[in-house]
Amino acid sequence: MKLRVLALAILLGLTAPPAFAQSSKDANADLARIAMLDGADRQKVLEDGARREGSVVWYCSLTENTVLRPLAQAFAKKYPFVKIDYWRGGSAQIIQKVTAELQARNPVVDVIEGSGTAVPLIKAKAIVPFTSPHIADYQEIYRDPRHLWAATRFAYYGLGYNTREVSKADVPKTYEALLDPQWKGRMAWRVGDATGAELFITAARLAMGEDKADAYFARLSGQNIVPYTSSARSLVNQVIAGEYAMGLNIFLHHPIYSALQGAPSASQAIEPVPSTIGTIQLSRGARHPHAAMLLIDFVLSPDGQQVMAREDYLPGNSKVEPSDAQKAIVPRYAGTKEAFVSPEVLEEMHRGSADILKKYFK
Repeated sequence: MKLRVLALAILLGLTAPPAFAQSSKDANADLARIAMLDGADRQKVLEDGARREGSVVWYCSLTENTVLRPLAQAFAKKYPFVKIDYWRGGSAQIIQKVTAELQARNPVVDVIEGSGTAVPLIKAKAIVPFTSPHIADYQEIYRDPRHLWAATRFAYYGLGYNTREVSKADVPKTYEALLDPQWKGRMAWRVGDATGAELFITAARLAMGEDKADAYFARLSGQNIVPYTSSARSLVNQVIAGEYAMGLNIFLHHPIYSALQGAPSASQAIEPVPSTIGTIQLSRGARHPHAAMLLIDFVLSPDGQQVMAREDYLPGNSKVEPSDAQKAIVPRYAGTKEAFVSPEVLEEMHRGSADILKKYFK
């Protein structure tokens, strides 16, 4: 009898994995089908499925109080039959949390939004392709032909300066102008962040080519740029306080909004203007695929983008115009040349830019 029980246990043990594998295969096939729906009945299919699912889980790096919560509330108002649960964390935290769930074969998240999360999650095979009718509202350069991410928010970079320390006539407007001896020791940039000094270096490499860029940074190193380790917003605050005359490669909209509140700050773009995006993605382990696609659609739609625009985020949907203050820094409105740095290019050039930073700026 003991041998029979043991044999039965072994048999069950051998047959269970294929059943599990088949179940997982079916679930993945269903997810892929739902993610790429594009027929006339798409909206009805998603809503009917979302009603059955009843909830959606979102990991996001948007600021909770100013934009994440308003977005969640607006989504819940449009789809009251879907309970939205969100968790807010930094990009590195999100990547760690998502990959840990997949490794444990216990995925919780359905939708992921972040800045700097796209490529690491693709490499971890944590993402599946998806489509949305709203992707057509975005310029082609901001679309992923593989459908592994879609753009949610936009950022443009340049100089932020203190108007009491630097006049509009004197502020550097080219890379070459930053080499003027009068700026020695008076500039700062963020280090330890992919969109600080490293992005400045990446943008120059793209604009100049590798050899000219290397020679340029050899000269720029003599300007004694101050390394700053806190946030982009904090660096702008230090510029406003007069600690530094200028901040390099800051978000161009930060000094503008501070100026509207009376601060002595202004922005200056250096062409081509570097730009990056935040992205939204669909988790490979999404347990609520219909609700997940409704959420992705909403964030990319004019309704979702308007919520973000009201909270001073830069919308990318062409049906949503930025504010007049924002238009001054958005290349397609300002008439300036843009250098879009896609998530893939940012990742690809990261090591080379980090090496240049270490070589010339310690």
